[in-house]
Amino acid sequence: MKVVGKIILGILLLVIVLGSLFFDCIWNEQLMTYNVKNGAGMDGVTDYARTASVIIQEKPDVVAIQELDSVTGRSKGAYVLDELAKLTGMHATYAPAIDYDGGKYGIGILSKKQPLHVYRYALPGREEARALLVVEFKKYVYACMHLSLTEEDRIASLPIIREATSGFDKPVFIAGDWNDTPDSPFIQELQKDFCILSTTDKPTCPADEPKACIDYIAVKKDCKPKNFAFFSYVTPASVESDHRPVNVHIKRWIW
Repeated sequence: MKVVGKIILGILLLVIVLGSLFFDCIWNEQLMTYNVKNGAGMDGVTDYARTASVIIQEKPDVVAIQELDSVTGRSKGAYVLDELAKLTGMHATYAPAIDYDGGKYGIGILSKKQPLHVYRYALPGREEARALLVVEFKKYVYACMHLSLTEEDRIASLPIIREATSGFDKPVFIAGDWNDTPDSPFIQELQKDFCILSTTDKPTCPADEPKACIDYIAVKKDCKPKNFAFFSYVTPASVESDHRPVNVHIKRWIW
């Protein structure tokens, strides 16, 4: 019986050791992008807790967020990204694009982990200036952008996007509301450097009756992670904003 006990104990120890090795060799990340429209829903009600609940239910590791006021008259002095950060328990990183109504208006990233480095870039937009936010973490880089309504401006943004996402020795993901459909010249040109991971056959806007796919998550081809698998879906949030969130769940094996 003592021999049998030792064998069982040995097997249990082996399982624990192998389990630890398995955990060390795999990382799972849930990526999300969400145009929150300042927390204003399709019903005209502004409710940050309701917006946050959409994020909380998906449990993302990082979220690219568009349409964020910072201490504006419209938001009644609220720093919207910080409000969402408090409600979700995540870190907030903000990038203003324009001055607006006594404060700022722009984009941001919520993340479970504190960023190592943060980079902010201006992007063209004739109806309003745009921004690109690049946040570096230990294992990957995540970038958020809310692109112009004008195709020429989106095309003109490409060199800036390429430059801002170059030089990293880890996977680089870009996400956001790109205001363009999958068959557009801009998206076709973007795909020379990036591989779109999010589903493009599910519309994301308007949230109540989606007709167009204009929200995306992509990975840079020259630093795409090896040995990885992913799946994507659109969260069926029909009231909380005028866009539905897009999610990509990535599993990476490091041999």
